Amino acid sequence: MADRLYFRQLLSGRDFAVGDPIATQMVNFCYAIGDRETGEAVLVDPAYAADDLLGILEADGMRLVGMLATHHHPDHVGGSMMGFSLAGIMDVLAKAPAPVHVHKNEAEFVRRVTGVSDSDLVSHDHDDTVDVGAVPIRLLHTPGHTPGSQCFLVDGRLVAGDTLFLDGCGRTDFPGGSPAEMYDSLQRLAALPDNPVVYPGHFYSPPRDSAALSDVTATNIVYRLRDQQQWLRAFG
Repeated sequence: MADRLYFRQLLSGRDFAVGDPIATQMVNFCYAIGDRETGEAVLVDPAYAADDLLGILEADGMRLVGMLATHHHPDHVGGSMMGFSLAGIMDVLAKAPAPVHVHKNEAEFVRRVTGVSDSDLVSHDHDDTVDVGAVPIRLLHTPGHTPGSQCFLVDGRLVAGDTLFLDGCGRTDFPGGSPAEMYDSLQRLAALPDNPVVYPGHFYSPPRDSAALSDVTATNIVYRLRDQQQWLRAFG
C-alpha cells in the first residue's frame, strides 16, 4: 500500500494561493491523498484556490474523486470570515464535481457556511472508511473544536485538522466548541496504536510540519495535565 499511496501536504500561501495575504497569514494545510495506481485522489480542506489545487493533482497525474472536510470553518472549506469571502469546496465543485465527505454532526454547518447543497455532501459516522482506489481512509469523529470535527487516519498518517496541532489544540470557545469533548477527543487520539505521524491543519510550529504522535504527546502542553478536571481548569 505504501507504494500506491499518494500523499501531499500543501501549505497555503506557499504551495497554493501564492500571493493571497489571507492564505499566507492563516497558514492552512490542505492534503491530497490518493491511489497512484488508479490515479484517484481526494482533497482534504481545499480552501483559497481551487484552480491551484486541481492543477497540482493534474500535474501529478491524479484526478479528483472527492473532498474531505475536517470541519466547517471557512479557512478550511470556504465561506465568509472576518469580512472576507474565501474560496473553498464550492469553487472546487464548480470545476470538478465530487462528493464532499463530512461528519453527520457537521453537515448542516458546512452547508450553511459554504452554500453547497445537501446532495453534494456525504454524511458519515465515527469510524467510517472512505476508499480512494485501494487506499482506505479511516474517519475519526473528534468533537471539541466543532461538533462534527473529524480526523483522518491513512497508512500511518493522522490528518488532524484543528483538533490536534503539534503544539496545542484547536480553540473551544467558538460556537459549538466544547472543552470537555476536546479533552475526550485528545485522549482518544493519544491512544491510537502504531504511533502514526500527526499532520496538523495549520503550520503553527515551524520548522516542523509533522511529528510522530509519541513526540506530540510527550511535548504538547495539552497532554501535560493529569485529568479532565485539571484540563477544564486550564482550558475550559
